[in-house]
Amino acid sequence: MRWLVTGGLGFIGARFVRLALQAHPALEIVNLDAVTYAASEERLEEIADDRRHRLVRGSICDADAVAHAIGAGVDAAINFAAETHVDRSIEEPESFVKTDVLGTHVLLEAARHGRIARFLQVSTDEVYGNVAQGVSSETDPLRPRSPYSASKAGGDLLASAYASTYGVSVLITRGSNTYGPYQYPEKLVPLFITNLLDDRPVPMYGDGLQVRDWLHVDDHARGVLHVLEHGETGGVYNLGGGNERTNLEITRMLLDACSRQFDSHVDYVTDRLGHDRRYALDCRRAAALGWRPQVPFDDGLCATVAWYRGHASWWRRYRRGGAWVRS
Repeated sequence: MRWLVTGGLGFIGARFVRLALQAHPALEIVNLDAVTYAASEERLEEIADDRRHRLVRGSICDADAVAHAIGAGVDAAINFAAETHVDRSIEEPESFVKTDVLGTHVLLEAARHGRIARFLQVSTDEVYGNVAQGVSSETDPLRPRSPYSASKAGGDLLASAYASTYGVSVLITRGSNTYGPYQYPEKLVPLFITNLLDDRPVPMYGDGLQVRDWLHVDDHARGVLHVLEHGETGGVYNLGGGNERTNLEITRMLLDACSRQFDSHVDYVTDRLGHDRRYALDCRRAAALGWRPQVPFDDGLCATVAWYRGHASWWRRYRRGGAWVRS
């Protein structure tokens, strides 16, 4: 069994690679990664000597690089490769369109010509747009409101179109906000943790009452693997943690975990352009397959704080590089 994992040096992709190799002793994984700012080979240190894993440096936008990685063909391709940060998408939307739409197109072309037997597109709950009440189901229309979510919706629609038009075996997962060890420190949880550990303030967008559903990276990776192995061809599956919290609640939890005070360590800043107020997912379809999140949120968040506290040498190099947003 041979799989192509794209973006396998990324936060969720790397966790998936480790999990898949553990679950399948006979599996070979080709890991195609462009090694951009958020990639880290340290995420895969524990399998550095595992001959079943081969890293290929290259972009999914490069058809030759994709062809080289695939070789004679793969049983499945799991596409984690993406530009993902909303703030960056507002500042430089073109790179998001290239990777998230055109890159997905390159992979789907390989699938259309028989070199990928099964294609799984890893997407996000943000494609549904703002959810004022209730939850988003997989049949709901896509209403993205940022360049990032629009580019991910574009990739999803392309994948569905290739399934309908060419008969490509396609699956799509849409995960909620993911957190855990080794997350690049520009997203809310790792940015806030590392700022607070350095006794620096954290930025609070607007009133901080935006609601997100939080999913541990282990549960997200398990969900993708479960859908790949058990999902119905053409199916879309929401993967949510069932942990809705406002940004203000998350901030208070992290302040407590890092022994910092709200008044001295929170800076209110102008809200993000087009900031969605709430996301929430209906995950009954994935649950019917047998997947459910396993990591309790309070435990997972405390363990994440402890991990960053114990791995300062990893995240401090990014602070030195000055690459963080609103840090």
